[in-house]
Amino acid sequence: MTKSRIVSSSHLVSEQAAELSEYEYGLMVSWHAFQRWVSRCMAAAGYGDLASLDILVLHSVNHRNRAKRLADICFTLNVEDTHTVTYALKKLLKADLVTAEKRGKEVFYTTSDQGRDACQKYREVREACLVDAFQGLGGVDSQEITDTARTLRALSGLYDQAARSATSL
Repeated sequence: MTKSRIVSSSHLVSEQAAELSEYEYGLMVSWHAFQRWVSRCMAAAGYGDLASLDILVLHSVNHRNRAKRLADICFTLNVEDTHTVTYALKKLLKADLVTAEKRGKEVFYTTSDQGRDACQKYREVREACLVDAFQGLGGVDSQEITDTARTLRALSGLYDQAARSATSL
């Protein structure tokens, strides 16, 4: 009996690596669910006018309470299109959630008091809605989640390499 695979594009299923199609479908639905979650979590925290990338940029800027350059933020979030992060930073500046300081030729971004407050409120909603639900699963082993995260990072490296290879075809 042939194993039925859950995929979004059956014409892409390879006999050599059919599991990649399953992974890609899982990644796709997970990414969209994650984007929806991030936006709704921030809206529940009182900041409903931000897109998911804006929110991820805000959290990246807030990370470890250190000033970040555009290049640092893009690198951390693995965003190649710097203009999208630049636009997110402009929105965050306008909303008074981040501040910008020019040092030589570089601009460094930090979260404002209001930005840190937004991140804290987001955390509170996250704890109440997501962490509590995750804890309720009971049967999920934290090591499995760590292993899955490690696998996702490793596979993202494979996709990055494949993207580089595709540019030379």
